[in-house]
Amino acid sequence: MPILILRLATAWASVAAFQFLADPLLGQLDMPLVAVAVFAWLLAVIMWTAFGVVHEAEVLAHRLGEPYGTLILTLAIVIIEVALISAVMLGAKGAPTLGRDTMFAVLMIVLNGVVGLGLLLGGMKHFAQRYNLKGASSYLAIIIPLAVIPLILPNFTTSVSDGSLTRFQAISFSIFTLMLYGAFLVLQTGRHAEFYREPSTEAPPAQEEEAEIEEAAAGGPIAAPLLLLLLNILPIVLLAKSLAKVLDFGIARLGAPTALGGILIAMIVFTPECITALRAITANQLQRAINLCLGAAASTLGLTVPAILVIGLLTGQNVVLGLSATNMILLAMTLVLSTLTFTGTRTTMLEGAVHLGVFFVFLVLVFSP
Repeated sequence: MPILILRLATAWASVAAFQFLADPLLGQLDMPLVAVAVFAWLLAVIMWTAFGVVHEAEVLAHRLGEPYGTLILTLAIVIIEVALISAVMLGAKGAPTLGRDTMFAVLMIVLNGVVGLGLLLGGMKHFAQRYNLKGASSYLAIIIPLAVIPLILPNFTTSVSDGSLTRFQAISFSIFTLMLYGAFLVLQTGRHAEFYREPSTEAPPAQEEEAEIEEAAAGGPIAAPLLLLLLNILPIVLLAKSLAKVLDFGIARLGAPTALGGILIAMIVFTPECITALRAITANQLQRAINLCLGAAASTLGLTVPAILVIGLLTGQNVVLGLSATNMILLAMTLVLSTLTFTGTRTTMLEGAVHLGVFFVFLVLVFSP
């Protein structure tokens, strides 16, 4: 409880500071020490508060059960992601590829980095791990079209030549994406909810922190953790605009690759969830980790694409979604590998090593296109 109070107090005090002292704090970014200090402050507060979001989502997960628990967590994280992307787009007015770069970074980090590291660690500790094949297959069935249609298809349409969409295409794709993702959520939480639960009825040994969460969550109402979840999300959303200004200034001043902004947003937002997924894998809860990783990919595509397209339409900004030729190859390879990895009932270290290899290639190409 003291940590909870301290975290919320720090987060909301930071919100107040940047609300009333924005000009003094952000008006001296041309001074390196000030820029580094402000960035470190915002990054630390947002990351710490994001871990608070994960903790409250964990409590809700134990009270509601799967797949509702991981669904709440992934949706909360994606809300933060959309807030950060929106803040950068509305502030910079010149980031047409930010949404694309962030979504692609999320897919590479989650589907290759986290999945690869998780399967490697899980294989070392448990040799081979079981999961619910139907659940993983349904995630991939929704991820593939939600990834290919916005990130690859725009490069092959004849209406525009820069990987963007026409107004009619943007509206149509937004509606289609929301309807498809909405249908998936209805089935995930309804008649097919059993696809997203552990295949074995045997409970894995609980870790110390997980045992504390279960004890705190046992038999309680959801109103309190839900309120705390919102109180942790709101300061992140409110601080997003300030962090966006610092990121935009820093990337421009350092001459860094434009894709680095999307990667930083993806890392800031998804680090707590990724740590949660790795903890679940090491505890031999592979299905929960799959729900987190593949659910994060599906939620990112299902909610971020419509959000950035709507922002582009309302503000008149050009939104480029089509990936470069190199990244299209990486995305295609990732989708094929993910399909091969999750077509059996068990995973081993080999799949983890392959996914990590693709993630390494992605990092190299960011700095050496």
